[in-house]
Amino acid sequence: MFDALTQKLDVALKRLRGQGRISEENIAETLREVRTVLLDADVNYKVVKDFIESVTLKSLGQEVLSSLSPGQLIVKIIYDELVLLMGSEKADINLSANPPSVILIAGLQGSGKTTFAAKLANLLKSKGRNPLLVAADVYRPAAIDQLEMLGAQIGVPVFTSRTDSAVAIAKASLEHARKNIRDTIIVDTAGRLHVDEEMMREVEQIKSSIAPHEILFVVDAMTGQDAVNTAKAFHDRLDFNGVVLTKLDGDTRGGAALSIRSVVEKPIKFVGTGEKLDALEPFYPDRMASRILGMGDIVSLVEKAQQTFDKDKAQQLEQKMRKSQFTLEDFFDQLQEIKKMGSLSQVMSMIPGMNRMGKIDDVDEKGLKYVEAIIQSMTREERIHPAIINGSRRKRIAQGSGRSIQDVNKLLKQFFEMQKMMKNMTKGKSFSRMMAQRFN
Repeated sequence: MFDALTQKLDVALKRLRGQGRISEENIAETLREVRTVLLDADVNYKVVKDFIESVTLKSLGQEVLSSLSPGQLIVKIIYDELVLLMGSEKADINLSANPPSVILIAGLQGSGKTTFAAKLANLLKSKGRNPLLVAADVYRPAAIDQLEMLGAQIGVPVFTSRTDSAVAIAKASLEHARKNIRDTIIVDTAGRLHVDEEMMREVEQIKSSIAPHEILFVVDAMTGQDAVNTAKAFHDRLDFNGVVLTKLDGDTRGGAALSIRSVVEKPIKFVGTGEKLDALEPFYPDRMASRILGMGDIVSLVEKAQQTFDKDKAQQLEQKMRKSQFTLEDFFDQLQEIKKMGSLSQVMSMIPGMNRMGKIDDVDEKGLKYVEAIIQSMTREERIHPAIINGSRRKRIAQGSGRSIQDVNKLLKQFFEMQKMMKNMTKGKSFSRMMAQRFN
């Protein structure tokens, strides 16, 4: 997520961070680099121009120039401006006090509307609502089948018709929801180009027939500036309430996320962070700005962990770590928990400073599978007491996992080092000293 943008911004700001005194000249030089980085990320030209002007104005104030750490203060100014650019605060979806609440999903073909509709239904269901999915895409082959399949996976009913028009289907879904005590209707419409007048008229007719409380425009975050231009055209016709950025886990340059709020003046409400149906997050401008600047997102990481980890298991694990009883079996269990939180690169992007340890997207997800295979090839006794693993056992484990003896040796060495580190932590040794000893 924004890996290239984060790396380039970090390089541009590095010189300022380390300087005790700065001048108008080096501020201007750094911000020229920041401007180039943003334009390379396909951020809208006018948005970049206004952003740099605002940061420049605030950076040249006496408070900054006379500060003891001016470089850090400018980074803070850039962070604040990024938050402002992306909407200042989290925006919730509009739900009616008198059910059913109606949510209309619109966007280009291939932007991920149908999958998002299912993800949103899954999210609302987890919050105690009773959603109904409506298949109003009557043009794309197998669109109805796809939504029915996704609905079955999350246990949410899908209202369909193989003969009616999209407008008729959407309208009929209102009565169906009332009869079946469904408090939220999510209408998945067909993908359409903003230049296709007939299709744009149809979605306007759907809007008129069901009077939605919320209209969400779904856009592929990987399309950059084009996404912003399309969003503006859709907004002129639909006056939507918010934007959804999908495929944010891909090779996203950042242009759409940083531009769209300013151009259409409507908030980003959700971001899709993976293919799984639980990979949907509310959009927090402050957390996203923190990630973009390589400062991590500990709040989101903790929230993910709270949703994933079993509280009793976590307490048992803490006790084991305190008593230096952490085993390979415990390590394997933790790998499974971490995998539930999303891809490893996604989790790492939330940890402050990880971007400076290399390209996060290059994290070898396959490496984890190899580790799992090695541990699964061990007996339970070997996982609990890895010290008993001698030469013959290592050979058997290597053959069973399809890996080399060197791979088995490497895993065991890393595990014993981890055990040693945990033992030091329980003795009150400072984390910074341990990390210094580990990596120097």
